[in-house]
Amino acid sequence: MSIEDLIQSRLRVVATVVLVWAVIYLPALGSIAIKGEEGRRILPAVQMLETGNYIIPQVGGNPYYRKPPLVNWLVAASFKLFGVRNEWTARLPSALSVLAVAIAFVTVARASLGARGSILAAMIWLTNIGVIEKGRLIEIEGLYVSLCGLAIISWLSFFLQKKSPWLMWLPASVFLGLGLLAKGPTYLVFFYGIVIAVLVYWKEWRVLVHPAHFFGLIIMIGIAAAWAIPFVHATTSQFVIDKWSGQYTGRLKGVDFKFFDWIQNVPRALIYFFPWLLLFPFARFSRLHEQSEQRLARALSWGTAVPFLAINLVPGGLARYSMPAIVPASWLLGMICAGNALQFPRGWIKHEGVWAKVVAAFVGLGLVIGAIGYPITAIVLKNRQQVKNAAAEINALVPSNETLYAVNPDYQPVFFYVKAPVQYVSSVKNLPPNTRYFLVRNKNETEALTATNWAPLRARPIARLRDYSKREMVLFKVAPVNED
Repeated sequence: MSIEDLIQSRLRVVATVVLVWAVIYLPALGSIAIKGEEGRRILPAVQMLETGNYIIPQVGGNPYYRKPPLVNWLVAASFKLFGVRNEWTARLPSALSVLAVAIAFVTVARASLGARGSILAAMIWLTNIGVIEKGRLIEIEGLYVSLCGLAIISWLSFFLQKKSPWLMWLPASVFLGLGLLAKGPTYLVFFYGIVIAVLVYWKEWRVLVHPAHFFGLIIMIGIAAAWAIPFVHATTSQFVIDKWSGQYTGRLKGVDFKFFDWIQNVPRALIYFFPWLLLFPFARFSRLHEQSEQRLARALSWGTAVPFLAINLVPGGLARYSMPAIVPASWLLGMICAGNALQFPRGWIKHEGVWAKVVAAFVGLGLVIGAIGYPITAIVLKNRQQVKNAAAEINALVPSNETLYAVNPDYQPVFFYVKAPVQYVSSVKNLPPNTRYFLVRNKNETEALTATNWAPLRARPIARLRDYSKREMVLFKVAPVNED
């Protein structure tokens, strides 16, 4: 094959991956209202663009200490780039992160997995339930799992290709450093789980003590420190440190431990890899043609399973924390399918090509979920979107040229859809004299009714709304007492 044919072949593969990704991840991407934790990723991005403060994420006017800001930065960049703030531009960074891993499989990992294995791994990655769900939401999992995946793919590919240790460690360290800015160090368990398992089977321990590894650690920590140091200096440092350490020690100690939820962690985490999970019971490593492939399959199995179980068995752990395991699982299953290392059940032996049909069916299922399932869901939920309905009621009552003051609102995704400019204040007494419209939680209603900030004008409730968690909010208008 000539160089031109090789380039064209690789371009066709990349184009195929991009097409499958687009069919699954782009339809109706912006048609469903933000939900769950999405507002905590979007609202700080809006605040960053409005205030110019990209160091301290804010939710409800208060600093948000629980998560690093990479996802907020990416959302803000998407808003800035497209010039539009909506669900589609907010969620696009997650979808693009998923695409980056798929492309890495068919480019960086191609020399190690082979042409067939690499595209199978990419398709498995794109079409499992967990990645489809998280890749279509602007939540942290889509980003940090992808960054962990890029680190694993780059390190493992270059190790298997016997490249320089500098090439093994340095690109991976950049992705790991960005991962620290996305969520924190938990995913390092999965990266080093694969690294250690592979080095054990290859007996290449010296790779761990090579200067490139230590230099990579410096790069990884330096990327995180470039934000963390100014962040700590700009806030109450001891409070921030206590907050961060409390998150991890709380999980280990099992704060708010619920036994019934805990025992469901492993089954829930396994469901993330559905439907491809159904093929693993039929995998037979001994059917792989090369001993090096068999050795790699065993290393990937141990390097995936041990961190998977460890994270899910932590008392304060959640199933989604183990999602980085999807990346090496996709590599492993892609290698198994490409090597015809799936043992046929007795009744299926005569049906040649049955596994190719199963793989095609699973990929087809992913395409159907993305191209048809999500658009249908968007239509069904059109009139059931509580957040958008509450915002529509506010928009009907508050002119877009008036400032809406939100009194100690906590986390309220409804503000993403409010057309009027929103200003946050800590209490009713801090509302300025020129206030015309403000929103309080129902526990502050009495204080708002008796406030004299605007005498002789008075505040009166004009609407009662339910927020995303079904708590009541009260919208007030400041006007003359006799005004209707």
